[in-house]
Amino acid sequence: MIRLSIPLRQALARLSLPILVAGAFGVMLLGKADAVLVERARMALADALAPIYAVVAEPVGAVRDGLADLRDLVTLRSENARLREENERLRQWQAAALTLETENERLRRQTNFIPESAPSFSTVPVVADGGGTYARAVLLATGPQLTVRKGQVALDERGLAGRVSEVGARSARVLLITDINSRIPVTLTGSGARAVLVGTNTDRPRLQYWPEGTRPAEGERVVTSAEAGAFPAGLPVGVVRWSASGAPEVELYARLDRLDMLRLFDFGLSGILPPEAVARPEPRARR
Repeated sequence: MIRLSIPLRQALARLSLPILVAGAFGVMLLGKADAVLVERARMALADALAPIYAVVAEPVGAVRDGLADLRDLVTLRSENARLREENERLRQWQAAALTLETENERLRRQTNFIPESAPSFSTVPVVADGGGTYARAVLLATGPQLTVRKGQVALDERGLAGRVSEVGARSARVLLITDINSRIPVTLTGSGARAVLVGTNTDRPRLQYWPEGTRPAEGERVVTSAEAGAFPAGLPVGVVRWSASGAPEVELYARLDRLDMLRLFDFGLSGILPPEAVARPEPRARR
């Protein structure tokens, strides 16, 4: 083994970088001088390494595929466990639904129940968000063939979205239940207590004016109330969620952030009247 002195090793260390730079410049000059030669050398090296790459790539690909299969297996097991739990819950709900259906049928027979006629509705596309007098409202393209009036109830596929506030010849505006001007009478299904759903211009309106001693419970379902004849009873609204500040809010069923179609229902209610239909007091005669 050849031992180099310390000054010689230091000199070689200082010369290594200039030698590498000079070699790089030499390779660049060679490539510029004879591009064909460089290309042939590069392709010859690629041809020599291609079989090695192919041999190495095959086990690497097999390992990669095996890891992917293992991840899929773990995901499949967790998915199967989740589906089993969901199937068990669905079977419980099915049993409860069948029990309620049997009970309702028995009550109908005992009370000579006459079913209500299904309300008429129209499916209308949403063409714009916001605008107009209200902060939380959507514009609908109704067209002349549809009969739309103020006060009609608007629902999406999940639940209550709002009500018609303005009507034009070919369009209508729906005031969403999250607008600060919205006031909706609701019922808490757990306790049966009445309250008012008040819009806050946020995604979650708040509950107000519930009976004293009846506190809205977390997760309690909220549906519309028939008070004042503005809405029919039982339309799904959402569930109660208590905020960090201690206010009872409602997490809505309706997806108001992605409305593309709304169904306008005419329940034949007279609780919401246009301004021109509201009687004005007669001016007092001067004495």
